[in-house]
Amino acid sequence: MSMNFPALFSLISATSKSRFFNVRSRFSSSYCVNDYTDENCNDQAVLLKHQIHVPDASNFYKSLLSSSTHVIDLKQIHAQIIISGLHTKESCLVSEFMNACLRIGEIGYARQVFDAFPQPNVSMWNAIVGGYSKSNMLRESIETYAGMKRAGVSPDYYILTQVLKACSLLKLLQMGGAIHGHICRLGHNSNMFVQSGLVSLYAECGRIDYAKKLVSYNGLLCSSRSIVVSWTAIISKCAQSGNSMEALRLFRDMKMMKMKPDWITLVSVLRACADLDYLEQGKSLHGCVLKMGLESEEDLQISLTAMYAKCGEVMVARYLFDQINKQNVILWNAMISGYAKNGYAEEAVELFKLLAKKKDMKPDSITLRAAILACAQVGSIDLARWMNDYVCRSDYLNHVYVKTALVDMFAKCGSVEVARQVFNKIRDKDVVVWSAMIVGYGLHGRGREAIDLYDAMVQAEVMPNDVTFLGLLLACKNSGLVREGWTFFHSMKNYGIEPLHQHYACVVDLLARAGYLAEAYKFIVRMPMQPGITVWGALLSACKIYRHVQMGEYAAAKVFAIDPYDAGHYVQLSNLYATARMWDQVNEIRKLMKERGLSKDFGFSLIEINGKLQVFRVGDNSHPRYEEIWKKLADLERRLKEAGFSPNSESNLHDLSSEDMQESLCNHSERLAVAYGLISTPSGNTLQITKNLRACVNCHSAIKLISKFTNREIIIRDANRFHHFKDGACSCGDYW
Repeated sequence: MSMNFPALFSLISATSKSRFFNVRSRFSSSYCVNDYTDENCNDQAVLLKHQIHVPDASNFYKSLLSSSTHVIDLKQIHAQIIISGLHTKESCLVSEFMNACLRIGEIGYARQVFDAFPQPNVSMWNAIVGGYSKSNMLRESIETYAGMKRAGVSPDYYILTQVLKACSLLKLLQMGGAIHGHICRLGHNSNMFVQSGLVSLYAECGRIDYAKKLVSYNGLLCSSRSIVVSWTAIISKCAQSGNSMEALRLFRDMKMMKMKPDWITLVSVLRACADLDYLEQGKSLHGCVLKMGLESEEDLQISLTAMYAKCGEVMVARYLFDQINKQNVILWNAMISGYAKNGYAEEAVELFKLLAKKKDMKPDSITLRAAILACAQVGSIDLARWMNDYVCRSDYLNHVYVKTALVDMFAKCGSVEVARQVFNKIRDKDVVVWSAMIVGYGLHGRGREAIDLYDAMVQAEVMPNDVTFLGLLLACKNSGLVREGWTFFHSMKNYGIEPLHQHYACVVDLLARAGYLAEAYKFIVRMPMQPGITVWGALLSACKIYRHVQMGEYAAAKVFAIDPYDAGHYVQLSNLYATARMWDQVNEIRKLMKERGLSKDFGFSLIEINGKLQVFRVGDNSHPRYEEIWKKLADLERRLKEAGFSPNSESNLHDLSSEDMQESLCNHSERLAVAYGLISTPSGNTLQITKNLRACVNCHSAIKLISKFTNREIIIRDANRFHHFKDGACSCGDYW
């Protein structure tokens, strides 16, 4: 019987009753067509249920397979293939069937069909090995390759690249080496894709030297395109594994060999430039992108934006960001992170809010961590609460890194209590979580709480790291716990942790601020590394407190030798001279700063009222409500005098008269922010202020009293730490 397809389908449509057939084979009964009734079968199934002769059956079944989208269709087709006897004869048809299974994710079904075939050919091995690889079943992919070898079937380049990929991801260097030997015996080592897979294998397993030798050797055997692919593979692996300097060296060697990089190469090198903060080289690569006409390549656009953002050129990054039509979450992450890491916290938050409103794109864990970092930098507790609410509604509520970022954010926004609440809700706490909470306590000068938490961490058998000890030293330094801090520093070696420069700087500050200047100096000269600017700067700062001019001058000389253009340390030395009433030396420092084109950082304070940040500078009279602020300041000064407060003349660093000094001090930025907060918020509300410089002694003493007679809690985060003023006292215990 022979007829064309239209006639065949007409015949089927006219048939009122269908004959069912039973299938017996070594396959599971779940794959038999008699499980289905006429009611749940489509036209394709009806066709298969009728024992109708079809010319060129193999191609007919292939056409059906190409349009099959459900496992039910495949089972029905499979049953008819078995009945026709093609399941053990037509290898091409079986390969097509396996590919159809893999296309809809039925890897197990494909494997059963594969195992039933007497002698699978290369295309069938390709299908099953590739299926395992794409399903991330890497070990199964390798085991199937081993079975292929035992069966005496010679693999082609596709199978070899898939198995090399599996070895790379699993970092099975020894297994990969054995496969490399097999590749050489088969003569596939000159294949571009196989070579790239080998290079990736050795680079991924940390054998950059092998990868480089392989590229150099195969460069004599392969086409120029093949060499570029291999060279790109090794550069990419170096960049991805954090070996950015090696990636740049390889790129330089690649250019010396007159090889033309492709866009994949440039993406990897741009990533290396971003990680190393090599802006100039990144700009050069940008020029290369333009010359090659690759500026419309999406991955390159993202890489360029990320490079400029990470290297601090956020304006350029934002320009590129706005030019990209097809934006994805990776691009947004690069821009938000760039803003946050370069001091543009408010811009980072605003950009995140735009992303949060989008319906076609969702922030991921990286986005959230960058946005949380930005909120921490802004320092607004209201913004922190908004961010926390957003995270609670997201899919990343239980993501440990996001939770850790929230702990850090609340601590830096002035609420160490809420930070602890978030910390307590995290189930599987690792060292990063514990350390974040300890650092939070350190910022607030809660030394005893930090130590208690560390003890709990040790009892929980979590090994501390360098950040843990940095948080402990910070807490001890800000609480005056000299003995405890000294003990913690020396206990680091018990955990095999080598102290970093930051740890040494904390110990110097700890000793020097407690008055142990000589001990701090001895500690510095015995350091196993060259003391840096933060170490000598800590000693210089403490010398001002204790008016130790000679040691302060020595520390200043060391600082200026390291960085002669840091204005902050000139100001520190000037303040030391002013404290000692050495006005001639103060003038000399000011003259030296002027000659070197340096200027003192102006103090400013931030306070958020009703979701809006207000900025106040020293003596600022530009605020629209300045007259009200001034009246409040005058009222506060009157009440301070009535309470017996008088400015400490030792904090006058400008050789002013008593009257001028008093007016100057009450115009400090934090006093203006406090006055504005008092007139702008209901009685009893907590005021939270961020100051860019260290709070002065007079303002610190005055705000203690203001907190008492206004019955307010006032939280000020200065350049060093948090101060919680309440009922006439400060959390720092006047030790900062």
